[in-house]
Amino acid sequence: MDVVSAQLVGAGGALGALARYYVGVLVPETEFPRSTLAVNVLGSFALGLLTFANAGETWLLLLGTGACGAFTTFSSFAYETVRLAENGHTRLAAANAVVNLLGSFGAVGVAWVAADLSVW
Repeated sequence: MDVVSAQLVGAGGALGALARYYVGVLVPETEFPRSTLAVNVLGSFALGLLTFANAGETWLLLLGTGACGAFTTFSSFAYETVRLAENGHTRLAAANAVVNLLGSFGAVGVAWVAADLSVW
């Protein structure tokens, strides 16, 4: 990886991390980890849109790898799902897993359709 590519990923990562933080502030947590769900679905849509709209390599590095990579959070999703199960909230844990996966896959599907329709 060349220096410019690394700088693009780093700059995008900073933007994505800040956006992730602000979603956490704006979407208060309840027993169900809503902010993690929000960033995973939004990030899946954004990455899908970039990919299916054939964004150039620069945009994919900046926004795809950098911003979406820092914005979305599989590790938090996994941890929160296990935490819910350990605390006896097995139905919430299962719901969290299902909603995150279906929501994220669905968001990629919507991005695919949106890019195919040239809406963006």
